[in-house]
Amino acid sequence: MSVAHGGDALAIAAAIRKGQASAEAVAQDALDAIGRVDARVHAFSAVTRERALAEARAIDARYAAGETLPPLAGVPYAVKDLFDVAGVTTLAGSKMLADDPPARTDAVLVARMRAAGAVLVGTLAMDEFAYGFTTENSHRGPVRNPHDPARIAGGSSGGCGAAVAARMVPLALGSDTNGSIRVPSSLCGIWGLKPTFGRLSRRGSYPFVASLDHLGPFAATLAGLAACYDALQGPDADDPACARRPPDPVGAPRADTLDGVRVARLGGWFEERTTPVARAAVDRACAVLGVVRRLDWADAALARATAFVVTASEGGALHLPDLRARYADLEPLSRDRLAAGSLVPAAWYLQAQRLRAAMRERARRLFADADVLIAPATPCAATPIGETTLALGAERLPLRPSMGLLTQPLSSIGLPVLAAPIPDADGALPIAVQLVAAPWREDLCFRVAAALEAAGVAVSPRPPIRA
Repeated sequence: MSVAHGGDALAIAAAIRKGQASAEAVAQDALDAIGRVDARVHAFSAVTRERALAEARAIDARYAAGETLPPLAGVPYAVKDLFDVAGVTTLAGSKMLADDPPARTDAVLVARMRAAGAVLVGTLAMDEFAYGFTTENSHRGPVRNPHDPARIAGGSSGGCGAAVAARMVPLALGSDTNGSIRVPSSLCGIWGLKPTFGRLSRRGSYPFVASLDHLGPFAATLAGLAACYDALQGPDADDPACARRPPDPVGAPRADTLDGVRVARLGGWFEERTTPVARAAVDRACAVLGVVRRLDWADAALARATAFVVTASEGGALHLPDLRARYADLEPLSRDRLAAGSLVPAAWYLQAQRLRAAMRERARRLFADADVLIAPATPCAATPIGETTLALGAERLPLRPSMGLLTQPLSSIGLPVLAAPIPDADGALPIAVQLVAAPWREDLCFRVAAALEAAGVAVSPRPPIRA
């Protein structure tokens, strides 16, 4: 397996810094891997071949000149097709934008990746306008899970999950409004991070729900996820949410386990709304960490309800002109929900926002008793493409919205969450756990994830379809 698509971003960068591989050869190898593999996965919406090779040659020129290379020098990556990429039309999963002019500049996070030395190889498929959890986009066909191509990759960042899982790229950037980083991470068996709301700039990305949208990274390794996250950080005065970001916290966590980090399991909603395979993943994580404490968050169901109202209302308002003028051109899986959202009474929306503010404050009380909370990321592993219902005990729920049962409550209040893949020992389909911390404490999520990785419980399994 070549250095380009083995999934270890830091190994790639180290090889290039040492002169053991050229950035151009790595980029070409990644492009070749996409050509071989993506016909079976359908993760890419565009391949930026010329840009990738030009960026790689620039890295090689810096190496030849004796410069110190940046931390992600020569590492191939791709972005969800709602990030602006100079010279490429931002589609956001919709055919309605196909005639728009190409973006004139890169999104802020794309520019930061370039500054870190990473090489952009393409844009990735998604649910139209990021409104979905399965990436079964009827405009272009579904993204297929590399672990089983008959199954979904999750959404709305399904192309990100599939591309990283298949090792076509070691890193990807996606968005998470209600779970769109964590759901594909879980179903595809990779690492993903939804940072605190406002942590990373959203400037230059196609919006969905301004008060819920987050951007964040995916990776095949935890170290790669951390390095990518580091490259993306920094305030942005032109993103109102990111401009309000408080200073990073200081001081050690108040804990007496895991070198001072107290870990607890989220019960209640997060145990009741799951299948046995999801609960088993949490059991395995808690067993190696010695977690015995269980905490309930009484507002979880209400938090999910507020996320639904805010999502529908803001999404419907954003797309109201297209609903009126081009209804038939909208993707069938999203247009009816957008239409319904445009009819949500303003009083409902305002009440939902008031409740979110109150729940944020109440949720912080959980962190008086724990520093990191563990919960399932999805109620089940990847389901067959075309499936419409999900069985939870005696209930049958609509599948597409129910993939966010466990992610939406946490999105509603903007907490940082790291998705850690917990593969089953018998090689069954992957699934992940969520590691949840108080606002601005992503560092604690990474510490617990590192402990799970060191114990051999958290790892991204290689799928049958891979580069």
